Amino acid sequence: MDLFNQVNTDPKPILPFDGNVIYCADFLNNHDANMYFAELMEDIHWQNDRAVIYGKTITTKRKVAWYGDGPFEYTYSKTTKRALPWTKSLSELKNFTEKFSGESFNSCLLNLYQDGSEGMSWHSDAEKDLIRDGTIASISLGAKRKFSFKHKLTKEIISIELSHGSLLLMKDKTQTHWLHQLPISNKVKESRINLTFRTIKTLNN
Repeated sequence: MDLFNQVNTDPKPILPFDGNVIYCADFLNNHDANMYFAELMEDIHWQNDRAVIYGKTITTKRKVAWYGDGPFEYTYSKTTKRALPWTKSLSELKNFTEKFSGESFNSCLLNLYQDGSEGMSWHSDAEKDLIRDGTIASISLGAKRKFSFKHKLTKEIISIELSHGSLLLMKDKTQTHWLHQLPISNKVKESRINLTFRTIKTLNN
């Protein structure tokens, strides 16, 4: 399947300064987006996420999974995960994303939001395990959700809607200067899967 030839929209820049975010609404056509959504719901080893807040371990409603080229460890919210081997679907999406973006990735963090009551608060993806200023490629499958950026100094907020089958590329100094969030919404009743392809530090980078 040559997914690369199916992209039929021009990528659009999102941020006005201090970062580089590109949005491609039709990264996957509707048929392939539906197929991958179903496969990932079935094949991924989903687990409820955990975070340590004020010394207490909190279990979230949101489910997560961590996959990669090797058994990489990734620590965020003071919890550590070890990567599982790529599934067939993840490997296909990784290769397609790399071909489209011109970047390379060695890992993927997946999030499963059951409905709009589950979201993510303001944060930046700048953990010590990630290469500095590395590109993060985010694929959205399922429910359309609002996604917001907030500049760390000016507090300017920019929001977009991430559609089913879309790709968001966060590049360069974006994580240094901007926070992002997935706000909750009582209007969203469907599930959403988010794949964020990343590059974990290894001996080769």
